[in-house]
Amino acid sequence: MRLTTKGRFAVTAMIDLALHHDKGPVTLAGISERQKISLSYLEQLFGKLRRRELVESVRGPGGGYRVAKPLADISVAQIIQAVDEPMDATQCGGLENCKDDHRCMTHELWSNLNRRIQDYLNTVSLASLVEQQLAKQEKCAKAAVVNDHRVKRDKVSAVA
Repeated sequence: MRLTTKGRFAVTAMIDLALHHDKGPVTLAGISERQKISLSYLEQLFGKLRRRELVESVRGPGGGYRVAKPLADISVAQIIQAVDEPMDATQCGGLENCKDDHRCMTHELWSNLNRRIQDYLNTVSLASLVEQQLAKQEKCAKAAVVNDHRVKRDKVSAVA
């Protein structure tokens, strides 16, 4: 299976959008800055995501994008498919003409892999990815507080 930057960036951008949606519509410029993804590339991706009704645009001052469905109802597979990312490990694109217009010996292997990948990506929701990111952020924040206390304690010990 080949997953290009189109699919990776679409998933990353959707996670960013979901993490920041509670403050109102999110601008593509904000996502671009935070994720280091080209603004013009995001515009292309969000056009496709909007057409698949995964995001909706808000026009005017304070406008931007917001997630169009509950986070739990959006799967990674839907996001990747929305940006026309092929998820196919076969050489033939599923046409069964891999070897001299016939099915190759490993066609079934790659077809089964395609199904498993698709099944897995259908089970991963945007909500679960957001929860993972929030847990990471919380863990990092706690570690920063612990480290800050250690620095302060060391300074107090040095003074005493």
